[in-house]
Amino acid sequence: MDTVTVSSKYQVVIPRDIRERLGLRPGEKMVMIEKDNLIHMIRIRDIKDVVGLVKGITTKGLRDERERFD
Repeated sequence: MDTVTVSSKYQVVIPRDIRERLGLRPGEKMVMIEKDNLIHMIRIRDIKDVVGLVKGITTKGLRDERERFD
């Protein structure tokens, strides 16, 4: 577990090993969400980067909505 320090300008540095594992690059945008006293950082991806992400997914074999409440 890495520890970071909040600077006087309220900035933090994402540790190198995390940046490398996630492939983060300078200038990338992130959304920060606070929930239950936790901060979640979510990378904003360009739509071109997610094209084809769900290719081949079908709804075949999914339960019918009526079955969910039985």
